[in-house]
Formats: sequence, structure tokens, C-alpha cells
Amino acid sequence: MGHDHSHAAGRAADRGRLRIVLLVTASVLVLEVVGWLVTGSLALLADAGHMATDAAAVVLALGASYVASLRGGERSTFGLHRAEVLAALVNAVVLIVVCAYLFWAGISRLGTPEDVDAGPMVAFAAVGLLANAISMGVLSRAERGSLNMRGAINEVLADLVGSLLAVVAGLVIWTTGWTRADAVATLAIAVLIVPRAFTLARDATVVLLEIAPAGLDLGDVRTHLLDVPGVTDVHDLHAWTITSGIPSLSAHVTVTDACLAQRGVGATLDELSRCVADHFDVHHATFQVEPVSHQAHEDLGEVH
Repeated sequence: MGHDHSHAAGRAADRGRLRIVLLVTASVLVLEVVGWLVTGSLALLADAGHMATDAAAVVLALGASYVASLRGGERSTFGLHRAEVLAALVNAVVLIVVCAYLFWAGISRLGTPEDVDAGPMVAFAAVGLLANAISMGVLSRAERGSLNMRGAINEVLADLVGSLLAVVAGLVIWTTGWTRADAVATLAIAVLIVPRAFTLARDATVVLLEIAPAGLDLGDVRTHLLDVPGVTDVHDLHAWTITSGIPSLSAHVTVTDACLAQRGVGATLDELSRCVADHFDVHHATFQVEPVSHQAHEDLGEVH
């Protein structure tokens, strides 16, 4: 139960960080919209649009964190932990859509560059850079294992890089008059965001499809379980992730009748649970212990 309590405490701390980031993000969003109106900079507008999605993403992450901490109903036997994973997937999809727009707008502006008021652009982008740096500092202390928090961190990191590129573009336009720097910065922002968005989407999908956690070799798990005294076979072995940081495992384990008679089922279950906890850090494991004499009568059914 200590594992569950630490997970809940981590969520509570993360929610406090997310509330601070939401306040900063909303402030920068308003600032950059004003900056776009004043300067005509596409890079500022792109960053402001991304800030709007970030604000929504942080609200989504906050809501998912609250929902995940709620007790599940009679049919929600695993609770509502997956709400965080769904929020991470939505954040990733939104990021990908934003990148598609940035690519389109940046390429269009390359062909037909527009005048940009570089001085105010640099000033607005610099304030945004400072605010995003503060947000990144707040989130850098968060639990990185949570997909929900990873989604929020990716959003803020993309904002930080976007503000930096807007500052650089503004300085280039200010010193050289090359207005296409605005479009180049916009495209660079999109290029930097895309890989992180796809990685987040992939990791969330792996959890939702109940694929075995990365780094957990089921062949190695089977080998270690077979080393437990009295175990003759391990089958119907499954591993999945309930949510970030909570891997789970289940297996049918065949044990000799003599061992069960000598040690009992309880001691055998303790040994099996200790094996996967010590070697693989899996603390949510379910084992069906079967005597060898029962093996001929077991029907696992057809896999669908």
C-alpha cells in the first residue's frame, strides 16, 4: 500500500506545480497575442497559438490527475488511473495538429514574407522566454515517470524553445532586415516539437494497448519464477501498465503437490511475489497457483 500512497502524494505535488504553470502560461498567452498585434510577427502568433494549446493541455493534465485519484466504481476495478494516460495521448495529438499548422504557416510566409517590427518582437519574446523558463524550473522537480506530467513538460519545453527562437529571429530581423527569419523560426519550432509529440503518443498508446512495459523481459520473468522451489511450469504470463509507474503482472504457476503439501499455498505465493518485486520492481502481481495433479484438467480457453 506504501507504493499507492507515494503515487498519490506525487500526484498532489504535481497538481500544485501544474497550477503555477497554468497561471504563467495564461499570462504569456495574453502577452504574445498583444505582441503579435503590435509587431505582426508570425513566430509570436505561432508561439501564442501553442501557448493556448498548452493552457488547455495543463487544464487537461490537472483534471486527469484529479480524476485518477478518485476511487473507481463497481465496474472500474482498476480505478481511474488511465485518465492520465488518455490526457497524455490527447496532448500529443494536439501538439501534432499545432505542428501541422506551423509548417503550413511557416512555408506560406517563406514564399511571401511580411514586415515585422523586430524591436517589440524581441521584447515580447524575451518576456515569454523568462516566463517559460520559470515554468520549466517548476516542472523540472516533478515526477518524470508520469506520462501525464511528461505531456505537460513537453508542452512547456516546446514553449521555452519557441520563445528562444522568436528572440533569435527578432534579433536577426533587427540587425539584418531579413524578414524570412520569422518564418524560419516558426518552422524550427515545429521541427523540434514533432518528435516529442510522436514519442508521447507512442508511449501512451503502448499503455492503452496493454503491451508489456519497456525493460520488462517476460522470458526473464519466467526464468526467475521457474527458479522458485517447487515450480515446474509458468504459463499464461501477462504484463501491462495500469498507468505510469504502476506495472502489473499475472501468471499461472504450476507447483509440485509435494511442495504445496509441505509449504502451503500462502508461502508459495509470498515467494512468487517477492521474486517479481525484488528482481523486476513489479509490486502488482497476481498468481494462480496450480498443483501438478491439476494440470491435465486445466482449460485456458481460446485466445481472442
